[in-house]
Amino acid sequence: KQTGWDYISRKKDGIDFTLPETYDYLISNYDEVINCIGYTNTYDTDKTQSYNVNYIGVVNLVDICNKFKTKLIHISSDYVYANSVSNASEDDIPSPCNTWYGYYKVLSDAYIQLKANDYLIFRSCHKPEPFTFEKAYCDLIGNFDYVSNISPIMIKLIEKNAKGLFNIGTEQKTMYELAKRTKSDVESVHGLLNETMPVDVTMNLNKLRGEIDEF
Repeated sequence: KQTGWDYISRKKDGIDFTLPETYDYLISNYDEVINCIGYTNTYDTDKTQSYNVNYIGVVNLVDICNKFKTKLIHISSDYVYANSVSNASEDDIPSPCNTWYGYYKVLSDAYIQLKANDYLIFRSCHKPEPFTFEKAYCDLIGNFDYVSNISPIMIKLIEKNAKGLFNIGTEQKTMYELAKRTKSDVESVHGLLNETMPVDVTMNLNKLRGEIDEF
């Protein structure tokens, strides 16, 4: 919506992301493709959907983009840093949440880095605005922000023809602090004791700052 760029969607174009023959011919029309498709049921204990969409779907997409000499721009997740060092950089070894979602996000990023001929990966977390939940964690910290703040950063990198892997975010904050900006009555909760939930997904943004002067 911010760019007016063409889009291909599952509903509009009848795409099944697990069946590359339903969309590969569409990709041949473009020099760049942004993959916004993901299975985001983060804590699903059944790996099937996450495997098929977040990994195999990406593998197929890489191969198709290589075939048509199309640049792949892929939206990944800060969840890959859930068990990594705080303030993780792009060069740190990712260690995800103890979930199939986190595991396959790491694998798909690695496949792109190993196999894609031309790519740009964004590791980020973007929330709908206003905040949609009644409660927000005050002990979950990171560089997450609303879509309206994250997407312009991605657009600038795309327009600059950036390549490689980038952490994308804004200043460090708690999820509760973010929620309060758009939902004044949100309740603060704490106690992230579940090992599958991230606590600190703070990312090092120095590479991003070096690429975008006005960031």
